[in-house]
Amino acid sequence: MSVEEFDVVVAGGGPSGSTVAALVAMQGHRVLLVEKEVFPRYQIGESLLPSTVHGVCRMLGVTDELAAAGFPVKRGGTFRWGARPEPWTFSFAVSPRLTGPTSFAYQVERARFDEILLNNAKRKGVEVREGCSVTGVVEEGERVTGLRYTDPDGGAHEVRARFVIDASGNKSRLYSNVGGSRNYSEFFRNVALFGYFENGKRLPEPYSGNILSVAFDSGWFWYIPLSDTLTSVGAVVRRDMAEKIQGDREKAYDALIAECPLISEYLSQARRVTTGRYGELRVRKDYSYHQTTFWRPGMVLVGDAACFVDPVFSSGVHLATYSGLLAARSINSVLAGDLDEKTALTEFEARYRREYGVFYEFLVSFYEMNVNEESYFWHAKKVTNNEHTELESFVELIGGVSSGEAALTASGRIAERSAEFAAAVDRMAGSDDGDMVPLFKSQVVKQVMLEGGQVQLRAALGEGAEPEEPLFPGGLVTSPDGMKWLPYRPA
Repeated sequence: MSVEEFDVVVAGGGPSGSTVAALVAMQGHRVLLVEKEVFPRYQIGESLLPSTVHGVCRMLGVTDELAAAGFPVKRGGTFRWGARPEPWTFSFAVSPRLTGPTSFAYQVERARFDEILLNNAKRKGVEVREGCSVTGVVEEGERVTGLRYTDPDGGAHEVRARFVIDASGNKSRLYSNVGGSRNYSEFFRNVALFGYFENGKRLPEPYSGNILSVAFDSGWFWYIPLSDTLTSVGAVVRRDMAEKIQGDREKAYDALIAECPLISEYLSQARRVTTGRYGELRVRKDYSYHQTTFWRPGMVLVGDAACFVDPVFSSGVHLATYSGLLAARSINSVLAGDLDEKTALTEFEARYRREYGVFYEFLVSFYEMNVNEESYFWHAKKVTNNEHTELESFVELIGGVSSGEAALTASGRIAERSAEFAAAVDRMAGSDDGDMVPLFKSQVVKQVMLEGGQVQLRAALGEGAEPEEPLFPGGLVTSPDGMKWLPYRPA
């Protein structure tokens, strides 16, 4: 068995794995990513949020590539839900955190989107090995120190690393190595039956790219336009109605569509895809769950390996990429010697749990079908503790920016400009200016310079540059470039 050494090894090349791997490699660390499949490969979860497109993907450097890919533009969401019989629509532009050029997301074919992120990780310096199955972790006492995997030819390998990241999704078998247990929600025990259609109807402009979510007696449908002609259509059925999708999937799917008049109308001139990547009718159990702990010394869970929540608000890729960003900040801080592992990863877990919890708690109220949309907006404001209006609170939650993180919004331009300043400080630290070198290598001096530069940038950028405060009492704040954590020092 060959044994290699890296700073970080990531199991899984989906959005969470590609994100954390790239962001750690961008800090100059050696990262290996092993992926069971060979990309491009099929994956469910095609609807993105603005926080992913304009926040995480901006930091990764793939926004231009996404814009050039021709994905349908999603300006909000449309629901036939609750007490109102007519569909109602919200726009991301309602939120002051999303208004302007960033008030949209994309509907994506995940095979293409995930490949964009994985190829970007390669460009950022991540060593990617596809067709490799992880078989277990390496432990030394309380710490995870690596993992083992087999290559496409069956050869056995061992990788030693400071950190092992499980980004292998909801079917992960590694997650149990962090300890604790996986707790399943008793409220969300739904089953989804889904397929794809050509030439389905579209919503009127400018919302033709919106996801359409339609409640009906047995559950709800998603209707996601993936191109001018291709549409993802899925029926999510409540647990007590699960017998409706047993037996012949074709008959069950047709019966569910017939049960929902609005979806039937939108598919009246459409043809179901029956060949190729999208030809199969698939079933997925959307059991919401969370792990009781997200990390242990040397090992971190991101994306669906840590938690999963009902998909009605398309939060899957958001939670995956956001958890990858949070984990990367913690690992970058530890590898740089800025913070100890417990402090850094406690911040990661607290923020990831908070994001999962906000979606989960709001979704419980969203399944109350006997109220109108104003009640949903009020619940969004309540669970997010948002200072904005009820509607703005709802849009910010659905847009993935309720945490208020500058890195996920248009105010991320502070991070972009601050990153240039941070790089300049690092160049000073690496220069040969005699007696000044130790001074600039001091973390205290570097932090003071970075914070001072951020203050100047905030002054230049005006009111849009709100100073960041910890999300939790005694917690950390984000570095100016969004890549690490900093201790909070109030003015």
